[in-house]
Amino acid sequence: MLDLSLAANIASDLLERTADTPRVLRAVQLSLAPAFLLVGIGSIMNVIMARVTWIAGRIERLCETSDDDHTSEQRRELDWLKRRRVLARSAIKFATAAAVVISIVIALLFVSAYIETRLGTIVAVLWVTTVVLLIIGLFSFLRETLMASEGPREQRWRKKKGEG
Repeated sequence: MLDLSLAANIASDLLERTADTPRVLRAVQLSLAPAFLLVGIGSIMNVIMARVTWIAGRIERLCETSDDDHTSEQRRELDWLKRRRVLARSAIKFATAAAVVISIVIALLFVSAYIETRLGTIVAVLWVTTVVLLIIGLFSFLRETLMASEGPREQRWRKKKGEG
């Protein structure tokens, strides 16, 4: 019976804390900035995924012919596309990790309004972690877009001149 009494006390305490409208309002307000960041990360991921899809489609079209039928230019383009795909996938992985971490921040901020434990340091560390992951993902995406803007022919020219 002690367990039932303890559970009832915990439930009663939780209901009392969550019934406080200003406390709920504050929890929602604290969660807004990270929620907007999550939306932004999702938008970035959407753009990157569109590029990954295009790259994958182009690789499939180039691979439809047998390896013997590929010209040296097609092989160079295939290698170029594969390098771009690696960078785009890396960007997606880091952006996804940032989205997961910021989701944890949102949950912690909401929960922190109802518990006595101070979570400020944890939230700050997770926020910085999110930003670092996002920066790494965006850097990978930048490298992929720069590679795309140069094209496979431009990279071949740079290698011949000794620049790349």
